[in-house]
Amino acid sequence: MHGPTQTIDFQRLKTACSSCSLHDLCMPRGLTADELRQLDALVEERRRIKRGARLYAAGSAFEAIYTVRLGSLKTSVLFEDGREQVTGFHMLGELVGLDGIGTETHNCSAYALEDSEVCMLPFARLEDFSRTIPALQRHVHRLLSTEIVREQHSMLMLGTMRAEEKLASFLLDLSERYVKRGYSASEFVLRMMREEIGSFLGLKLETVSRLFSRFQEGGLIIAQQKYIKLLDTAGLRQLIGPPD
Repeated sequence: MHGPTQTIDFQRLKTACSSCSLHDLCMPRGLTADELRQLDALVEERRRIKRGARLYAAGSAFEAIYTVRLGSLKTSVLFEDGREQVTGFHMLGELVGLDGIGTETHNCSAYALEDSEVCMLPFARLEDFSRTIPALQRHVHRLLSTEIVREQHSMLMLGTMRAEEKLASFLLDLSERYVKRGYSASEFVLRMMREEIGSFLGLKLETVSRLFSRFQEGGLIIAQQKYIKLLDTAGLRQLIGPPD
């Protein structure tokens, strides 16, 4: 389904972590000037990836985690029959590659949904830094906890939610994540295709398309190709009922 890795560039960072606009999203707060300098030394390289290109492959050795600096990525698993199961979507300031920590092997592949750029954090060095910077250690633990919660939420959606609940929850989650990055809570452009949304939610493409139309007809959203405007977030929340 996907071609070989097509990494465009792998170079020295020109912007230090301490002055990066995403600092508050992906780095712990309250660090001293000396600790910030140490982190700047940790994040030495960044990688540019063209849309559709692969950052790492399932089964490859785990060496680093990556912070999304520009663009957005998806993670997915490819089955033997060629079907793709999307396992997550990752935007600015979020970490990719945490799946490999436990087994030292990546369980899924990561692809760029658009032209993107990531900062590379070698995990062995990150562990060493965490031992001497307590705030960084707490931050890493918090990120791992967040990842566990995200996976539990995904399992809940796939296992117990009705189709309309899944899509409503997905749109509200995107809204909350955009707000944290200083963007509009009600207007955004989907970087993923509807087929990929369906794969992530466990829904057929036809079902996703039908739900978008139903939400629009019900006055909940405006959907024009990838442009989305949430008109009634309260109404979307009402669709998400307790599991049966």
